[in-house]
Amino acid sequence: MRKLEDLQSLIARSLSELKFPEHPAELYEPIKYILALGGKRMRPALLLMACDLFGGDVEAAIPPALAIEVFHNFTLMHDDIMDNAPKRRGKTTVHEKWNNNVAILSGDVMLIKGYELMMQVPDDKLRTILDIFNETAAGVCEGQQWDMTFETSNNINIEEYLRMIRLKTAVVLGGALKIGALIGNADIKDADLLCNFGEHLGIAFQLQDDILDVYGDPEKFGKQVGGDIISNKKTYLLIKALELTEGTDAEELIRWITFTQFNPEEKVAAVTAIYDNVNIRQYAENEMQEHATQAFEALEQINLPEEGKQYLRAFADGLLMREY
Repeated sequence: MRKLEDLQSLIARSLSELKFPEHPAELYEPIKYILALGGKRMRPALLLMACDLFGGDVEAAIPPALAIEVFHNFTLMHDDIMDNAPKRRGKTTVHEKWNNNVAILSGDVMLIKGYELMMQVPDDKLRTILDIFNETAAGVCEGQQWDMTFETSNNINIEEYLRMIRLKTAVVLGGALKIGALIGNADIKDADLLCNFGEHLGIAFQLQDDILDVYGDPEKFGKQVGGDIISNKKTYLLIKALELTEGTDAEELIRWITFTQFNPEEKVAAVTAIYDNVNIRQYAENEMQEHATQAFEALEQINLPEEGKQYLRAFADGLLMREY
């Protein structure tokens, strides 16, 4: 079995070799620009990994893997417009470097390119795989809409939050694994189980991100610890704290959320102290562990040699034992 890092390198190399027309430059230059910004290339690497695990031809799985990565970057390009984000992976975002209209239209072409690449799968698998890709793509859009709706809503519950992160983050992991497994000639039952594994792992990964944002080591985390608290982002921790806090803690938490002028360090310290009072970290870690357990339960049922299962276990552990 190929190492994950080798699959990621294969994706990066294949992406750099993608050809786009020269003109109109304003349409195609932003696509080359965002695809060259880097990233872990985890989603397409998972598609190749799944194909490899079931004994498929990894080279033949490269176009659909690139489709997943191009689609993912299309969503980032449009998300950055919605979030008015100035930076992406440390570089100027497309809409800032060009303008909103260019970013919208270039993103549209990326979506089309994603379908063009996905259609290079064998004809006997094409309809099934396009159905999975369609469902995945629509799910990501639904997740993004829920996330935006949450920004202005004050009565979100944990179930709604988990649904949002499943759609926005986890379905792409599951979809990539399922498509890769089918290209590798897995049967539909095993492909579904691998998809299940990926989705629960994706949810656990996002919960881990929520925890690290508050409790991570600033030296290792790579971004501002407490950023979610400062921006009042509706994470598992905040939603659970609003559910559990009472009395003065509840009043103080609401007060910090409604302040428009505040000292960021003071806010992070105060809200973290409220989280600690109701043991929020433990609740979040328990929820994360629940989804990790469901991922491993799905993995145990997949018809793979023990070596293949161990590879996936090690991959999952690597994702969930991180400190950044």
